[in-house]
Amino acid sequence: MSEVSPVKVLCDIYRSPREEEMYLYVEKREGLTRVPEKLQELFGKPVHVTTMLLTAERKLARADVEKVLHAVQDQGYYLQMPPVADDEMRAIAAQNSKLPRG
Repeated sequence: MSEVSPVKVLCDIYRSPREEEMYLYVEKREGLTRVPEKLQELFGKPVHVTTMLLTAERKLARADVEKVLHAVQDQGYYLQMPPVADDEMRAIAAQNSKLPRG
């Protein structure tokens, strides 16, 4: 099931004032209209970072551009979560290893 990404999408990128390194990508012409109200509440008042033309060939620092393009096209936004710190990953892995296998 291979879908073709839109050729290019002009995106506004916002950062969350509540969570460091959390970003929201939306199509510029639609703005935040398709972002669910609950997500907007959790995200906080969006702070505009930049406007960027996304194409399948463009490289993003911490997100897969194909996933971003599809999400913006399909649901109207892409939420980039902050990276999980190594210590947090180790704690999660340790906790998961203690869970009973079903």
